[in-house]
Amino acid sequence: MAFFRPGVSREAEVRYHADQEVGKSFPELLRKARAAEAELRRVQAAGASTEELRVAARAFDVALTEALRAAEANQRATFGVRTYDDRIRRRKARATPKGAEWTDEVNRLRTLRERNRLTGLIRVPRPAGWVG
Repeated sequence: MAFFRPGVSREAEVRYHADQEVGKSFPELLRKARAAEAELRRVQAAGASTEELRVAARAFDVALTEALRAAEANQRATFGVRTYDDRIRRRKARATPKGAEWTDEVNRLRTLRERNRLTGLIRVPRPAGWVG
């Protein structure tokens, strides 16, 4: 007796390979994010102007976002190609040691980025009559 096992969709394969490529850049992007954070802390400690603080915080936010995207791609690729089409497999993959490791890393980076957005990015008042 043969059981029917559905194959993996072409779209899932393409997304899987794309995530593998994006995920390869994670270590470099994480180094850039750490360097941007160090620069932000240096600017904060130097008592720089509001505009300099905003520029440094924005650079840190951009670096964190790029690192987060690469970490999410690594997470999806670690889960496996079949998880792109099946939410149950995706949930089970999160419970594996490697899946849990990448899930924790993604959550850590997300938390760091949100904390920076809430407390690090200085809001600059808009000029009167500004329409946005």
